[in-house]
Amino acid sequence: MEKDLPLIPAKRYFTIGEVSDLCGVKPHVLRYWEQEFTQLRPMKRRGNRRYYQHHEVLMIRRIRDLLYDEGFTISGARNKLQEVVQNERDKRRNGEVLLEGVDDLGDAVDEFDTTADTSELDGADTSIAFAALGDGMSRQRLEIVRRELTEIRDLLAA
Repeated sequence: MEKDLPLIPAKRYFTIGEVSDLCGVKPHVLRYWEQEFTQLRPMKRRGNRRYYQHHEVLMIRRIRDLLYDEGFTISGARNKLQEVVQNERDKRRNGEVLLEGVDDLGDAVDEFDTTADTSELDGADTSIAFAALGDGMSRQRLEIVRRELTEIRDLLAA
């Protein structure tokens, strides 16, 4: 189902309406999930307006996937998220590298830069990056994926 969701723009903060559109969930559901999932803590500003960061949008998409696509209950999804976080902490303690492919993706982007000219960017299949991530991947989208993975790695390492 996540294939139907739009790409997350390269912004620092998102309003609840934007997150609603990006995640396919109504705003009142997002407010409810904030009560149920302690990991969701959007920044609140004037008039209690919520501003979500990129990692929270990714978390909401994961919660949505667990609840709607995988059939978890709220408490089951909460437990699954805690289990994932604990597994990543254990990996860090054991010295395992998190998301080690992110650096390889950066190399693929660099190779893309040297093998494709700008007229070929949309829909081109001229580099290892496309072989790894599928046909029709533009450089911009590849950069967004790399940025998202880097942010996830940094969050997990914190």
